Amino acid sequence: MQLQPPEAEPVPHYLGHRERMKERFQNIGHVGFADYEMLEMLLYKSIRQGDTKPLAKALIARFGSLAEVLGAPEHLIREVKGCGPTIAFDLKFTSAITHRMIRSEIREKIVLSSWAKVMDYCVAAMAYESREQFRILFLDKKNALIADEVQQIGTVDHTPVYPREVIARALQLSASAIILAHNHPTTPFSIPLDHAQYR
Repeated sequence: MQLQPPEAEPVPHYLGHRERMKERFQNIGHVGFADYEMLEMLLYKSIRQGDTKPLAKALIARFGSLAEVLGAPEHLIREVKGCGPTIAFDLKFTSAITHRMIRSEIREKIVLSSWAKVMDYCVAAMAYESREQFRILFLDKKNALIADEVQQIGTVDHTPVYPREVIARALQLSASAIILAHNHPTTPFSIPLDHAQYR
């Protein structure tokens, strides 16, 4: 009687998945990657082993997009099953790095050369904040960014504005123009902008 070799254990579907994802990214960059796949790869740094896809999909399902995951408050991120303090911190730190990168990019350019860039910057800076912010971009006479400051933080649907403080700060910075912006936490992509010049 011939003995049959024991059946091999099934190979987990995620075995080698990280390497395949990294290779794919090296070949084509981020184009063609879904938000959950980018987040899945970002989670590799926080979760050293195992499948990060379910957690990435759970975060996207909870918040809606990669940008909204990174912009979500830390305490809400931690409410998602599988997200501890380390993962929440890593995501918020990534968000801060992204914000600084966009801010540096805008500082090196003439801000008003592209309203799309200003909008992208404002969305990255505050679109997903849970409370309304009143932000001021101070510009020099060549419309280059001098400073970006949050003057006030309000409630979910209101933030006070004090024109005297806005003007005083603009004079202190020798700004030639300002861009005033505030977010609406209930509708994250609604960020009104106003541009005012003064002498």
